[in-house]
Amino acid sequence: MSNQYNENSFNDIINELDKESARIIISKEIRGKYKKISTVITGIEEKPESISSELKTKLGTGGTYKAGQIILQGDHREAVKQLLIKKGFNEQSIEVL
Repeated sequence: MSNQYNENSFNDIINELDKESARIIISKEIRGKYKKISTVITGIEEKPESISSELKTKLGTGGTYKAGQIILQGDHREAVKQLLIKKGFNEQSIEVL
């Protein structure tokens, strides 16, 4: 049991270090045939599918995760930055384009 606890603590420490050292880029792109605006987030390594789902829920928008990118419908760059900071990502590692 104590070995399991140590394993979980170690994984938590690794996840926190990943959050601090991650280089996250949030950009706006015009995508598709109808020139819709999308917010594209790259550089999230830890649980990107769950973070994508959480962002879509909190922002009330559609989106997807594919090819290492979280793509949200609409321009949500500043809101995404604030939500990622609240989740524990380092503000200096987040770049908004």
